Amino acid sequence: MKTVIDVIQATTAYFQKSGLESPRLNIEHLLAHVLQRKRMDLYLEFDRPLGEPELEPLRGLVKRRAAGEPLQHLLGTAEFHGRTFLCDKRALVPRPETERLCELLIESGIENPAAEILDVGAGSGVIALTLAAAWPEARVTAVDVSPEALALARENATRLGLAGRVQFLTSDLLSGVTGAFELIVANLPYIASHEISTLAREVQHDPFSALDGGPDGLEVFRRFVPQAARHLRGRLALEIGHDQAEPLAALLAAHNFQDIRPQTDYQGKDRFIFATYG
Repeated sequence: MKTVIDVIQATTAYFQKSGLESPRLNIEHLLAHVLQRKRMDLYLEFDRPLGEPELEPLRGLVKRRAAGEPLQHLLGTAEFHGRTFLCDKRALVPRPETERLCELLIESGIENPAAEILDVGAGSGVIALTLAAAWPEARVTAVDVSPEALALARENATRLGLAGRVQFLTSDLLSGVTGAFELIVANLPYIASHEISTLAREVQHDPFSALDGGPDGLEVFRRFVPQAARHLRGRLALEIGHDQAEPLAALLAAHNFQDIRPQTDYQGKDRFIFATYG
């Protein structure tokens, strides 16, 4: 009979052949999920025998992961800024770059504790809910063009005990938004259409509409920036493509934004741009 360590070692080799990054970490997460254990608990159960009730569901998950389905979709959750969010095909899988954006915002703080904050392209709600948790008095609104993504965001709000803290609104960018905000943050589609098919297999499982930034990746920003200028009385924070800081800075300047500055991600790439208006 196979043991926990047998399965981990064999599947690690299989995942390596499949081209997965961090192959051992992947099987440890999947096995812990099937056994309803924490991943680190497996290290205390290496000699535990595994029967068909455990191996059968695991085989299915391993096959799907080897084919490129995101680990977060298989687990049904993703970790983000110390919290566990529901995660599925309705929205982008949260990524470290977006986590870094939240860290930068929280580190810089807000002058008005009861500030009005708007998250555009909210997806699963990771930004809006992270900021709502960090700033308990702030009034946070999260908008997305996808009702399915907002349904997932609402589920996450309930799961995290923040359902009463964030207002969710279906809107194509800011077309359905009223009022002024002291902070607008957005993680918008910024991948050029022709590049999407070349992205990693995992990314292909994200909603196409959440990736597609048009022919040059900037199409959504060209619609968004003038709309943001009409609603912003403070700071703007954007997650962007690594080669988009210069054209987006020019676009912001053309619409009278001030204090425009790029900011690097964990890899040292210009991944964010900050500006002020009003």
